[in-house]
Amino acid sequence: MATDIDLHLGRRLRRRRRLLGLTQQQLANQVGIRFQQIQKYECGANRISAARLWQLAEALESPVSYFYDGLAEALESKSSPPSTGGEMFSRKETIDLIQAYYQLDEKPRRRLLDLAKSLHADEAA
Repeated sequence: MATDIDLHLGRRLRRRRRLLGLTQQQLANQVGIRFQQIQKYECGANRISAARLWQLAEALESPVSYFYDGLAEALESKSSPPSTGGEMFSRKETIDLIQAYYQLDEKPRRRLLDLAKSLHADEAA
């Protein structure tokens, strides 16, 4: 049975993998396991050992601490309704937008960010 911590780690694993545009198979190949194991980690069905978490962090080019980011808040707010922030980053369109953004050079990225901020300011006014 998955614990809240296992579920959180699995969500963070899925989010980082998707941000990098990796399939479960590609990630599994990098750490020497089957893609089904990645599936089980991501849904919280299997617990991620410390050694495996280290390997996954290396493959995903992130610190191990990335997987624990927001855990305390998630555990504290378990009794309150879920926020939309976590849901927002699990949407495919959000991942696609972030990937497209980082494929741009620095100057167009800044211009796009300025445009997005101005659009939001127009809506708020």
